[in-house]
Amino acid sequence: MGIVITIPAYNEGKTIGILLNKIKKSLSGKGYKYKILVVDDGSKDNTREAAKRNGAIVYSHPKNYGLAECFKTEIKKCLELKADVIVHIDADLQYLPEEIPKLVKEIENGYDLVLGSRFKGKIEQMPLVKRLGNIAFSRVVSQVTGMQISDAQTGFRAFTREVAEKIPITSSHTYTQEQIIRAVREKFRVKEVPIYFAKRNDKSRLISSPFGYAIRAFINLIRVYRDFEPLKFFGTVGTIILSIGFILGLYLVYFQFFGNGAFRHLGLMMLDVLVLSIGLQIIIFGFIADMNRK
Repeated sequence: MGIVITIPAYNEGKTIGILLNKIKKSLSGKGYKYKILVVDDGSKDNTREAAKRNGAIVYSHPKNYGLAECFKTEIKKCLELKADVIVHIDADLQYLPEEIPKLVKEIENGYDLVLGSRFKGKIEQMPLVKRLGNIAFSRVVSQVTGMQISDAQTGFRAFTREVAEKIPITSSHTYTQEQIIRAVREKFRVKEVPIYFAKRNDKSRLISSPFGYAIRAFINLIRVYRDFEPLKFFGTVGTIILSIGFILGLYLVYFQFFGNGAFRHLGLMMLDVLVLSIGLQIIIFGFIADMNRK
């Protein structure tokens, strides 16, 4: 079984060498045939050189594209490397390389996608806003898939070549959730295993400010519902707009019978017709999107 451990890295020159050596140490003597791939996402430090110096295969993006594009590149390059199993781990040393065999073992046991769950294991430190965001994402993914997922955001996961080939990642923002949702819907076997999540020693490059993270998390939650539960998403939005139109219509009826007559509120009547039309169209769009979703 050929394993490719893949690492997205952006300005991780200080830690990438340590991580690579820990990976090699954790897999030494266990009989695994493996390669290590580092996808350098346009780093401005010595990430590329440090990764090559420590024995990794390195592919570099010409500029910083973000984690989603990194993940797509990782999958493409791993398939080119003939990987039977792909293990994705972040470069910041918060996930422990010593636990890679734990994930691979579950692949050997017949699972297709194995998620390292921080919330089932031990979290040394996690900012409150990020913790709440992760919990919210996991609940949404659990609702969408009908499967209890405790950590849909985890950056530590293992999956088979078949999962990589049959589940194309299309999202530019919610790729971690997308892979889980599509895997469940394609009837792949998914399992979570408890892992240790260590404290980060330097400032996160993903969270510049708690407020900014909260906004991005909220937008991404909406994207998950929009992309994977379009009828629920557009149906809810359309129903809210229809309700506003209905209330406005009741207001006009009241004036027709008990006031000065609705005909005096011609502009308001036209607005009500417009609101009702928009609400109905959004609901119809939800039905169409639901019929066409994969």
